[in-house]
Amino acid sequence: MAFQPIKFYQTGTFTVGNRLLPPEARAVQANMRRTNSLNSGHRACQGCGEALGARYAIDAAMSATNNRLIAANATGCLEVFSTPYPETSWQIPWIHSLFGNAAAVATGIAAALRVKGASGVRVIAQGGDGGTTDIGFGCLSGMFERNDDVLYICYDNEAYMNTGVQRSSATPPAARTATTPAVGEQPGNPFGQGKDVPAIAMAHGIAYVATATVAELRDLEYKVRRAMEFRGARYLHVFVPCPLGWGHASDATIRIARLAKESGLFPVFEAERGEVVGVSKIRKQVPVEEYLKPQRRFAHLFAPTPRPEVVARIQAIAERNIRKYGLLERTT
Repeated sequence: MAFQPIKFYQTGTFTVGNRLLPPEARAVQANMRRTNSLNSGHRACQGCGEALGARYAIDAAMSATNNRLIAANATGCLEVFSTPYPETSWQIPWIHSLFGNAAAVATGIAAALRVKGASGVRVIAQGGDGGTTDIGFGCLSGMFERNDDVLYICYDNEAYMNTGVQRSSATPPAARTATTPAVGEQPGNPFGQGKDVPAIAMAHGIAYVATATVAELRDLEYKVRRAMEFRGARYLHVFVPCPLGWGHASDATIRIARLAKESGLFPVFEAERGEVVGVSKIRKQVPVEEYLKPQRRFAHLFAPTPRPEVVARIQAIAERNIRKYGLLERTT
């Protein structure tokens, strides 16, 4: 993979600072001239992973397009907390679509720009997992099939958080939601359901598909910039923990996202034309318990009656991801 992680000794800090890096290696977020496309003053919850993901992604896209960008935004948390009428935190041309048609609206924008000859203006569609994997899935697949010149970004917090934490097709097995309560013989979300949308996007053969987390800023920024190097349909799936819906501490968002990747439950990779071309290796594999235990949505797996057999099934999912994508570093 072309992206090269930045080591601690290169920065001298655990933050996004870049004092010891050459300018070309510095993160967009560390530049005082970043656009702050999703500006302060919005009403996201403390520790909101989606707010971080959107800020990182759109600022990187603005940098990659010389600030010539239009965004279509599906209904959902990101739209609700950023645009309480008549206010907005967006500093870019931004259009609110319905819950399920952000991809179609973005397609229309791209078509209008093509007719006007404005080839330098790029288009992004964005939404949560509900508006992407469920309600908007048909529009999204159509956008892929037509190869419309749009980058679609899904901010995946694994449930319908804005409407009360209901299950979506991105909700993981055994997770408690308002519609999959922790009761009965098999509490939480059933196994064997849901959609792997990055794999579905790859099956369409589109130019670029990638996954990322808010725990790896430079990897996320790199993938946005890389996506903007292509024309046609592209898809970026960003893992964004939700303290409110997941029941973890608001200051643990980055740690939770890192544990999802390091456990193997969320594989981080990129693909071009349906072929995986790079993966973000797991530095030190952690058992899935380390990821599950800090979240109240999985509390029923550990108390009052532990469910080790369920945890083992979740561990098996992580191991399958590791084998499928080759996520572990090879040792000699």
